[in-house]
Amino acid sequence: MTRATESLTPELYEYLVAHSAPVDAVLTELAEETARRFPDSLMMQIGPEQGTFMTLLARLMGARDAVEVGTFTGYSSICLARGLPADGTLLACDISEEWTSVARRYWERAGIASKVRLKLAPARDTLRSLPADPMFDLAFIDADKEGYVGYWDELVPRIRPGGALLVDNTFSHGRVIDPSITESAVQGIRDFNDHALADSRVELVMLPIGDGLTLARKLA
Repeated sequence: MTRATESLTPELYEYLVAHSAPVDAVLTELAEETARRFPDSLMMQIGPEQGTFMTLLARLMGARDAVEVGTFTGYSSICLARGLPADGTLLACDISEEWTSVARRYWERAGIASKVRLKLAPARDTLRSLPADPMFDLAFIDADKEGYVGYWDELVPRIRPGGALLVDNTFSHGRVIDPSITESAVQGIRDFNDHALADSRVELVMLPIGDGLTLARKLA
Protein backbone atom coordinates (compact mmCIF):
# COMPACT_ATOMS: atom_id res chain seq x y z
CA MET A 1 0.00 0.00 0.00
CA THR A 2 1.09 3.58 -0.59
CA ARG A 3 -0.45 6.97 0.05
CA ALA A 4 1.32 8.71 -2.80
CA THR A 5 1.45 8.13 -6.55
CA GLU A 6 4.71 6.46 -7.47
CA SER A 7 6.89 7.99 -10.16
CA LEU A 8 7.37 6.09 -13.39
CA THR A 9 10.77 5.09 -14.64
CA PRO A 10 11.04 4.62 -18.43
CA GLU A 11 11.02 0.86 -17.85
CA LEU A 12 7.89 1.00 -15.70
CA TYR A 13 6.20 3.22 -18.27
CA GLU A 14 6.95 0.66 -20.99
CA TYR A 15 5.44 -2.02 -18.75
CA LEU A 16 2.34 0.15 -18.22
CA VAL A 17 1.83 0.59 -21.97
CA ALA A 18 2.47 -3.09 -22.64
CA HIS A 19 -0.21 -4.05 -20.12
CA SER A 20 -2.87 -1.71 -21.45
CA ALA A 21 -5.12 -2.32 -24.44
CA PRO A 22 -2.83 -2.41 -27.51
CA VAL A 23 -2.72 0.56 -29.86
CA ASP A 24 -3.90 -0.31 -33.34
CA ALA A 25 -2.10 0.33 -36.63
CA VAL A 26 -3.99 3.56 -37.38
CA LEU A 27 -2.88 5.30 -34.19
CA THR A 28 0.61 3.83 -34.44
CA GLU A 29 1.07 5.13 -37.97
CA LEU A 30 -0.44 8.50 -37.05
CA ALA A 31 2.06 8.88 -34.21
CA GLU A 32 4.91 7.91 -36.53
CA GLU A 33 3.86 10.34 -39.27
CA THR A 34 3.43 13.14 -36.74
CA ALA A 35 6.94 12.49 -35.43
CA ARG A 36 8.37 12.64 -38.96
CA ARG A 37 6.51 15.70 -40.17
CA PHE A 38 6.29 17.79 -37.02
CA PRO A 39 9.20 16.78 -34.79
CA ASP A 40 9.30 20.15 -33.05
CA SER A 41 5.62 19.83 -32.08
CA LEU A 42 5.57 16.16 -31.13
CA MET A 43 5.02 16.92 -27.44
CA MET A 44 1.56 18.21 -28.40
CA GLN A 45 0.39 14.64 -29.08
CA ILE A 46 -1.05 12.63 -26.20
CA GLY A 47 0.44 9.27 -25.24
CA PRO A 48 -1.12 5.88 -25.92
CA GLU A 49 -2.23 5.25 -22.33
CA GLN A 50 -3.97 8.63 -22.19
CA GLY A 51 -5.73 7.93 -25.46
CA THR A 52 -6.98 4.57 -24.22
CA PHE A 53 -8.12 6.18 -20.97
CA MET A 54 -10.13 8.78 -22.90
CA THR A 55 -11.79 6.14 -25.07
CA LEU A 56 -12.74 4.07 -22.03
CA LEU A 57 -13.99 7.12 -20.14
CA ALA A 58 -16.26 8.12 -23.00
CA ARG A 59 -17.65 4.58 -23.17
CA LEU A 60 -18.09 4.28 -19.41
CA MET A 61 -19.94 7.59 -19.31
CA GLY A 62 -22.15 6.67 -22.23
CA ALA A 63 -21.10 9.98 -23.81
CA ARG A 64 -22.77 10.88 -27.09
CA ASP A 65 -21.71 14.44 -27.84
CA ALA A 66 -18.16 15.64 -27.23
CA VAL A 67 -15.94 18.62 -28.00
CA GLU A 68 -12.20 19.07 -28.08
CA VAL A 69 -10.23 22.30 -28.05
CA GLY A 70 -6.94 21.58 -29.80
CA THR A 71 -6.96 18.79 -32.39
CA PHE A 72 -3.37 18.82 -33.74
CA THR A 73 -2.97 15.77 -36.03
CA GLY A 74 -5.97 13.89 -34.69
CA TYR A 75 -4.77 11.31 -32.17
CA SER A 76 -6.99 12.54 -29.33
CA SER A 77 -10.00 13.03 -31.59
CA ILE A 78 -9.79 9.44 -32.82
CA CYS A 79 -9.62 8.21 -29.23
CA LEU A 80 -12.60 10.34 -28.18
CA ALA A 81 -14.70 9.49 -31.22
CA ARG A 82 -14.09 5.77 -30.77
CA GLY A 83 -15.67 6.05 -27.34
CA LEU A 84 -18.86 7.56 -28.77
CA PRO A 85 -21.75 5.58 -30.29
CA ALA A 86 -22.27 5.36 -34.04
CA ASP A 87 -24.55 8.41 -33.98
CA GLY A 88 -22.27 10.37 -31.64
CA THR A 89 -20.70 13.70 -32.52
CA LEU A 90 -17.33 15.31 -31.85
CA LEU A 91 -16.77 19.02 -32.45
CA ALA A 92 -13.04 19.43 -33.11
CA CYS A 93 -11.68 22.97 -32.70
CA ASP A 94 -8.33 24.02 -34.14
CA ILE A 95 -6.73 26.82 -36.17
CA SER A 96 -4.21 24.85 -38.27
CA GLU A 97 -5.12 23.58 -41.72
CA GLU A 98 -1.72 21.89 -41.98
CA TRP A 99 -2.07 19.83 -38.81
CA THR A 100 -5.73 18.98 -39.28
CA SER A 101 -5.20 17.89 -42.88
CA VAL A 102 -3.33 14.95 -41.36
CA ALA A 103 -6.14 14.44 -38.86
CA ARG A 104 -8.77 14.25 -41.60
CA ARG A 105 -6.91 11.49 -43.41
CA TYR A 106 -6.62 9.43 -40.28
CA TRP A 107 -10.23 10.03 -39.26
CA GLU A 108 -11.19 8.38 -42.54
CA ARG A 109 -8.81 5.48 -41.93
CA ALA A 110 -10.14 5.03 -38.39
CA GLY A 111 -13.72 4.98 -39.64
CA ILE A 112 -14.85 7.84 -37.39
CA ALA A 113 -14.88 10.74 -39.88
CA SER A 114 -18.69 10.84 -39.93
CA LYS A 115 -18.72 11.62 -36.22
CA VAL A 116 -16.33 14.57 -36.41
CA ARG A 117 -17.13 18.17 -37.30
CA LEU A 118 -13.95 20.22 -37.67
CA LYS A 119 -14.12 23.95 -37.05
CA LEU A 120 -11.04 25.90 -38.15
CA ALA A 121 -11.28 29.13 -36.16
CA PRO A 122 -10.19 30.47 -32.78
CA ALA A 123 -11.79 27.99 -30.40
CA ARG A 124 -13.16 30.60 -28.03
CA ASP A 125 -15.07 32.19 -30.92
CA THR A 126 -16.38 28.79 -31.95
CA LEU A 127 -17.58 28.01 -28.43
CA ARG A 128 -19.17 31.43 -27.98
CA SER A 129 -21.14 30.91 -31.19
CA LEU A 130 -22.83 27.81 -29.76
CA PRO A 131 -26.09 27.84 -27.81
CA ALA A 132 -25.46 28.61 -24.15
CA ASP A 133 -27.46 25.61 -22.94
CA PRO A 134 -25.86 22.28 -21.92
CA MET A 135 -25.16 20.28 -25.08
CA PHE A 136 -22.01 18.19 -24.51
CA ASP A 137 -21.35 15.11 -22.40
CA LEU A 138 -17.56 15.31 -22.57
CA ALA A 139 -14.97 17.99 -23.32
CA PHE A 140 -11.20 17.85 -23.79
CA ILE A 141 -8.99 20.94 -23.58
CA ASP A 142 -5.47 20.72 -25.02
CA ALA A 143 -4.56 23.97 -26.73
CA ASP A 144 -2.72 27.21 -25.94
CA LYS A 145 -2.21 27.28 -22.20
CA GLU A 146 -2.90 30.99 -21.82
CA GLY A 147 -6.41 30.34 -23.14
CA TYR A 148 -7.38 27.54 -20.74
CA VAL A 149 -9.40 29.69 -18.33
CA GLY A 150 -11.38 31.18 -21.20
CA TYR A 151 -12.07 27.80 -22.78
CA TRP A 152 -13.13 26.40 -19.42
CA ASP A 153 -15.55 29.23 -18.77
CA GLU A 154 -17.14 28.76 -22.19
CA LEU A 155 -17.38 24.98 -21.83
CA VAL A 156 -18.59 24.38 -18.28
CA PRO A 157 -22.06 25.91 -18.90
CA ARG A 158 -22.35 23.82 -22.05
CA ILE A 159 -21.63 20.50 -20.31
CA ARG A 160 -24.65 18.48 -19.22
CA PRO A 161 -25.00 17.71 -15.49
CA GLY A 162 -22.97 14.58 -14.82
CA GLY A 163 -20.81 15.24 -17.86
CA ALA A 164 -17.04 15.55 -17.71
CA LEU A 165 -14.18 17.80 -18.75
CA LEU A 166 -10.63 16.62 -19.35
CA VAL A 167 -7.83 19.18 -19.31
CA ASP A 168 -4.33 18.24 -20.47
CA ASN A 169 -0.87 19.42 -19.39
CA THR A 170 -1.91 20.59 -15.93
CA PHE A 171 1.57 19.77 -14.57
CA SER A 172 3.27 21.87 -17.28
CA HIS A 173 6.12 19.37 -17.12
CA GLY A 174 6.56 20.02 -13.41
CA ARG A 175 7.07 23.74 -13.91
CA VAL A 176 3.88 24.74 -12.08
CA ILE A 177 5.60 24.30 -8.72
CA ASP A 178 8.72 26.30 -9.60
CA PRO A 179 8.06 29.97 -8.73
CA SER A 180 11.15 31.08 -10.64
CA ILE A 181 9.48 30.12 -13.93
CA THR A 182 7.24 32.96 -15.04
CA GLU A 183 6.69 32.32 -18.75
CA SER A 184 3.13 32.89 -19.89
CA ALA A 185 2.29 29.28 -20.77
CA VAL A 186 3.27 28.06 -17.30
CA GLN A 187 1.44 30.89 -15.57
CA GLY A 188 -1.57 30.12 -17.73
CA ILE A 189 -1.64 26.58 -16.35
CA ARG A 190 -1.21 27.83 -12.77
CA ASP A 191 -4.08 30.26 -13.26
CA PHE A 192 -6.24 27.55 -14.76
CA ASN A 193 -5.52 25.02 -12.01
CA ASP A 194 -6.48 27.54 -9.32
CA HIS A 195 -9.53 28.67 -11.29
CA ALA A 196 -10.86 25.15 -11.83
CA LEU A 197 -10.27 24.14 -8.22
CA ALA A 198 -12.33 27.09 -7.02
CA ASP A 199 -15.20 26.41 -9.45
CA SER A 200 -18.23 25.30 -7.44
CA ARG A 201 -19.93 23.97 -10.58
CA VAL A 202 -17.65 20.92 -10.72
CA GLU A 203 -15.82 18.33 -8.65
CA LEU A 204 -12.39 17.39 -9.92
CA VAL A 205 -9.19 15.40 -9.53
CA MET A 206 -5.77 15.99 -11.05
CA LEU A 207 -4.39 12.71 -12.33
CA PRO A 208 -0.72 11.83 -12.99
CA ILE A 209 -1.42 10.74 -16.55
CA GLY A 210 0.89 12.12 -19.22
CA ASP A 211 1.81 15.68 -18.25
CA GLY A 212 -1.01 15.91 -15.73
CA LEU A 213 -4.65 15.36 -16.68
CA THR A 214 -7.43 17.09 -14.74
CA LEU A 215 -10.77 15.27 -14.74
CA ALA A 216 -13.83 17.28 -13.67
CA ARG A 217 -17.46 16.24 -13.30
CA LYS A 218 -20.20 18.81 -13.84
CA LEU A 219 -22.52 18.95 -10.86
CA ALA A 220 -26.30 19.13 -11.20
